[in-house]
Amino acid sequence: MIVSALLTSVGINLGLCVLFVTLYSILGKQPSNVRVYAPRLVDKGEERPFNLERLLPSAGWLKKAWEPSEDELLSLAGLDAVVFMRIFIFSLRIFLIAGILGIFILLPINYLGKQLEDADFADIPNASLDLFSISNVGDRSKWLWIHFVSVYVITGSVCYLLYVEYKYIATKRLSYFLSSQPQPHHFTILVRGIPLKEGNDLSDVVENFFTKYHSSTYLSHQVVCRTAKLRNLIDNAKNLYRRLKQYNSRPHSQQKFDRVGSFVLFGKRVDPIDHYKKKLEDVEQNVRVEQSIVSQKGKEVPAAFVCFRTRYGAAVASCMQQSNNPTNWITEPAPEPHDVHWPFLSTNFQQRWFSKLVVIVASIFITVIFLIPVVFIQGLANLNQLETLFPFLQGVLSITFVSQVITGYLPSLILHLFLLAIPPIMKTFSSMQGYFSCNEIEKSACSKVLWFTIWNIFFANVFSGSALYQFNILLDPKYIPRRLAVAVPAQASFYISYVVTGWASLSSELTRIFPLIGDCFERHCSKKSVEEFDLPSIGYHKEIPKFLLVGLLGMTYFFLAPIILPFILGYYCLGYIIYRNQLLNVYSPKFETGGKFWPIVHNCTIFSLFVMQVIAVGIFGLKKIPLASSLTVPLPVLTLLFNEYCRKRFLPIFRAYSVESLITRDREDEKNMEMDQFYNKLVNAYRDPALLPIQFSKSEHGNTTPLLHSVEV
Repeated sequence: MIVSALLTSVGINLGLCVLFVTLYSILGKQPSNVRVYAPRLVDKGEERPFNLERLLPSAGWLKKAWEPSEDELLSLAGLDAVVFMRIFIFSLRIFLIAGILGIFILLPINYLGKQLEDADFADIPNASLDLFSISNVGDRSKWLWIHFVSVYVITGSVCYLLYVEYKYIATKRLSYFLSSQPQPHHFTILVRGIPLKEGNDLSDVVENFFTKYHSSTYLSHQVVCRTAKLRNLIDNAKNLYRRLKQYNSRPHSQQKFDRVGSFVLFGKRVDPIDHYKKKLEDVEQNVRVEQSIVSQKGKEVPAAFVCFRTRYGAAVASCMQQSNNPTNWITEPAPEPHDVHWPFLSTNFQQRWFSKLVVIVASIFITVIFLIPVVFIQGLANLNQLETLFPFLQGVLSITFVSQVITGYLPSLILHLFLLAIPPIMKTFSSMQGYFSCNEIEKSACSKVLWFTIWNIFFANVFSGSALYQFNILLDPKYIPRRLAVAVPAQASFYISYVVTGWASLSSELTRIFPLIGDCFERHCSKKSVEEFDLPSIGYHKEIPKFLLVGLLGMTYFFLAPIILPFILGYYCLGYIIYRNQLLNVYSPKFETGGKFWPIVHNCTIFSLFVMQVIAVGIFGLKKIPLASSLTVPLPVLTLLFNEYCRKRFLPIFRAYSVESLITRDREDEKNMEMDQFYNKLVNAYRDPALLPIQFSKSEHGNTTPLLHSVEV
């Protein structure tokens, strides 16, 4: 790629950024769009007053997003949101150091290396970006020792900042736990594999076991039942109720008789309100009947939520083996009540094992299939290959602007669009694996998306784009550093364009185009009730991997092609302010892991550092300075040792709370006069929502009146 193609890509994406930010600064101030751009205000009952300035673009939202402190963000969005924002802070610190080294020291050395051709300042737009990479430094050049020192400096800086950040977040996690109110999941465990003898009641078996072996701390239990059919009935009732509310929301003059039946054109004409109300009553009756059937003996699953009087008692029960047979009485900490993934609690061991096998095969399949668009995209990035494959396009491709757009912007745009389909697919795979909580599903999906992205966007893209024949690298691992050293620098220009395209992707997060279109349709076409409003939640499984991939690119290319660093700094600065705004105004947390996403960030950063060091070993070997190559070899070893130290020092804090913390909180609870009330609520906290009585109501002129007589959930 030449400099002018990169500038074209930068210009297009910068223009899109300005467009998206301008649209947001106008649309976000319109009262009619408050459910899209500030749903958390709707949830709090706040309103945005009318003013003339709302019709003009402004930057006031930047100040509002910047001002709140981290403690305010913690109270509003939870610890996971704080950890998410720490990714940006950590990355900005790293790439600020790398940027100073790369832009002011390495970039001039690379450009003046004259290995490829003489530098011509007058013809910079038509110069290849390779002139700004390490490829332009001559073999055996003494200037390469500057690159060698930079690799050591960045390694030390990243390890130091990783340690500081891991320690900070671990401390934040402990303080968050110590300052939180009593939570049901701190006192509860999930028990599976309950042995049941013929003639015994499952509830009695659980009661007898925990009364016998945990008599001092056992409080109560809730046996899990099979409720798949019941959930379908409840979903049907909700759909009928939603449709009934739509008819009730119409003015009386617009209400009319509709035809129903298999053949709508010839069906019987009925009053839709009476018709759907009768159907809803019938479904409600079926729900009550099914609930009574499920509650009977024989419908239970050999699993139960067991509650304890102390956090320490629950922690001991969840960590220790309960039976001589390790396949019986399997215990684990319970998720938050609203975070339980109920469908998989009804599955047995064989079903979960088969689901995991299916997910492995499906993941491999989609990874292989994704290589097709990767190879196609690399063909677009290489103009010569494109002209060879499609000779009839030679006339069009000879137009300077068209060739610049195709090589500089189009490949990265297509890749970004293809990647949009991966997070929902991986989340579906994770939900099939047998996890019992939504946060475990999201963490698993996050890891899947991350490694899928690293493999297909980095490794597969590198080798398909520069040296497809080098896939035999797996058959000869000792040449990995040398082959990476050849393949990775050749793709520097593509990844610069990829990062720049990410600017527009981040800015589009502000405008929320698809939610805006959906909200307009609901308000003007579907007549959906304003009461039916769900706060959106941020998808960590799709957001975290894309920022970690950019971190991998930045660490890999900081000494190979330091020209990428300003674009990466811009990417993280833009992401920081945008996602602070979204977390404060748009997204509401649906679960809280207590910062458990950070170990994923730490592991990916270590991996990125390791890849950079392996490439450095190969690069210095190719540049024929074996001493520098040999002196770089200890770095991967030292990095892995550092990672092992962090695993021993900090990772246990993210797996379970210490006895010291648990007993400290339990002793504080002894002085809490509200604990008896908490225990009363804890007994029913893990009751399956499908077994709770349901309530449907309608809103008329702001008043809520019962539509059907039933008990509130």
